[in-house]
Amino acid sequence: MKKYLSLLLLSSSLSLLATPASAQNNTTLEQIQSSGEFRFCFESGYMPFEMTDKKGDFIGFDIDIAKAMAKSINVRFVPVNTGWDGIIPALQTNKCDLILGMSVTPERNLSVNFADPYLDAGQTVLIRPELADTIDSYRQLNDAAYTVTAQLGTTGEFAIKRYLSQAKVRLFESSADAAQEVANGRADGFVYDISYNTVYAAQNPDRLVHLSQAFTYGPLGWAVRKGDADYLNFLNNFLRQIKGDGTYDRLYSKWFESDAWVSRVQ
Repeated sequence: MKKYLSLLLLSSSLSLLATPASAQNNTTLEQIQSSGEFRFCFESGYMPFEMTDKKGDFIGFDIDIAKAMAKSINVRFVPVNTGWDGIIPALQTNKCDLILGMSVTPERNLSVNFADPYLDAGQTVLIRPELADTIDSYRQLNDAAYTVTAQLGTTGEFAIKRYLSQAKVRLFESSADAAQEVANGRADGFVYDISYNTVYAAQNPDRLVHLSQAFTYGPLGWAVRKGDADYLNFLNNFLRQIKGDGTYDRLYSKWFESDAWVSRVQ
């Protein structure tokens, strides 16, 4: 009997080993198709990627791409607005299926996988106008005489630690609060992605000056849970598709080359 049980257990173990991983644990794509919902994590307020309009709806470049992605596999787009400091844990605990608009960094890559980058959002600086005659490079802010701001947990914070370590640093929960600190004259420079800073400076031309030369390489990618090659393959092929069929260029023009959307969020 013991011999028979041992052989039975061995047979069961071998059977499990021979079973494809996708059959043992549903892949993310299978979960999405089964539920009929594609859940996207983001933090609203990242112009012009993810924003909330006056009606309370989420709009932006990333939002439009996410809707197109969900539509491509006939499931419902589900927005999951999440605080940035908790966005990776939200993905890891299955509160969403993908993080939109996350800068790819080695540190983050320890916790998540990234699809191929879809946009370069290097870091730039917004400074108060009074400094425009004396400051023309981010390097000059690397001095204890200056105070720089950033949003907690963003690549702006990482850039300050690496390139502006001598400056005084103040971190905020939102990018808008960090930029507003400079616009109100209570800090000297705000560090964040070039796309965000370009829009914010255009909205506040008398209160901020944009040092628009990016000083870092900032690839943006879609972050997903680790260990799902089929899902990454789908995402990379979707990106190739929208770049090849004109969808990406059309949406880029809508959100980056036009300001028609600005009145919807002001």
